[in-house]
Amino acid sequence: MKKTEENKFVLYEFGKRVAYLRNLEGITQEELGFRSELEKSYIGDIEKGKRNPTFINILKISKGLNVSLEELFKGIGKIKNRRL
Repeated sequence: MKKTEENKFVLYEFGKRVAYLRNLEGITQEELGFRSELEKSYIGDIEKGKRNPTFINILKISKGLNVSLEELFKGIGKIKNRRL
């Protein structure tokens, strides 16, 4: 896999993780945006893998989801025989 493809895949995995945790919390993208002080459309783009959020925004999302960074990143990038 090329580096740009790997990067896109990691963003996709992260987005799916955010969506999963958001659904576990039982909140909408709008509510997560409110809790995270981010726009709903930005949350949607992250969940689709279309955005590469800054670390500060990742911290905000973690806080908005009431999870640790460890929990937020759990399982991301752990594909067998793959280096990031």
